[in-house]
Amino acid sequence: MTQPSVAAIEASLGEYCPPFLSESLAQAKALKAVTLDQESISVRIQLGYPVTSVAAQIESDIRARLNALAPGYRVQLDLSSKIVAHKAQASMKSMAGIKNIVAVASGKGGVGKSTTTVNLALALAAEGARVGILDADIYGPSQGLMLGIEPGVRPEVIQDAMLPIKAHGLQAMSMSFLVEDNQAMVWRGPMASGALQQLLTQTQWDELDYLFVDMPPGTGDIQLTLSQKVPVTGALIVTTPQDIALLDARKGIEMFNKVDIPVLGIVENMSLHICSQCGHQEPIFGEGGGEKIAAQYDTELLGQLPLTLAIRQQADSGKPTVVAAPESAEAKLYRDIALTLAARLSVRGKNYANAFPEIVVQHD
Repeated sequence: MTQPSVAAIEASLGEYCPPFLSESLAQAKALKAVTLDQESISVRIQLGYPVTSVAAQIESDIRARLNALAPGYRVQLDLSSKIVAHKAQASMKSMAGIKNIVAVASGKGGVGKSTTTVNLALALAAEGARVGILDADIYGPSQGLMLGIEPGVRPEVIQDAMLPIKAHGLQAMSMSFLVEDNQAMVWRGPMASGALQQLLTQTQWDELDYLFVDMPPGTGDIQLTLSQKVPVTGALIVTTPQDIALLDARKGIEMFNKVDIPVLGIVENMSLHICSQCGHQEPIFGEGGGEKIAAQYDTELLGQLPLTLAIRQQADSGKPTVVAAPESAEAKLYRDIALTLAARLSVRGKNYANAFPEIVVQHD
């Protein structure tokens, strides 16, 4: 056997782009170690996003490259994920127990934002990440229903901190866990904003890799509170192809741009209506809206989701699509969007704000 050099192996593997990642292993600094002896090659790769469902494909791709470069050598591959805290707006420190906070917003109600949020969160949890959901819609919380949490279930309180309620592998907190089902929150904006801060800061989150914040519609007090008081790693915009939805989605993007929160991508929901009887597909809300707005704001269309009866029925039953039908085409779409989102987030700069002590100047 002709022995290859470590440099040649590193060069070949460094060019490889794993699924969903927009960078190569070298660019992402994910190729951690290569060792070589007369009979074997050992490679250690550590990616910044969960890769449970694509680990086999990555391993197959890596082995194929090594076999072409060094046929006959035994390959030992150590593939792992390490999710770290990425920088937030205004150099804010990460919150205790939460590495990354992702705001899911729409600017307009009725576009399926909450359904998209819960399915993306469940998809990343299925990949092995530690994931939570904060239902930030104080006036109309819906995540409790979608997660199948029985009415009347209340969070446990320990030393003035609430423990998140667990469902389908997620940690969840919502105003719906604290009030009666039919109770209307007749509050002015500052009270709702204060409630959001309490839900976030007085919940004892257990070492989350990602916390998805299901935002209410609009660009009002709650959105401003989140952008000014909470270290948000990035935002995801959910829209439909309809012009009126795109109009409000643009306002949401503009808001995040003004407060220096990066928009990680666009999800176009209800792109096609699929008839449950015959399978006929029809773009009843229009076409190309998500692509248009992504191009306008130099971001990415992460995926397009269909309007199907099953998605609505599964969410209403408390078992969203990713849990109820994990092998379905719709669940795969959610997984692909979730992994693309996590991969895009993984290449952003790390949050080093927590590493520096606060400096206090005192005058005698």
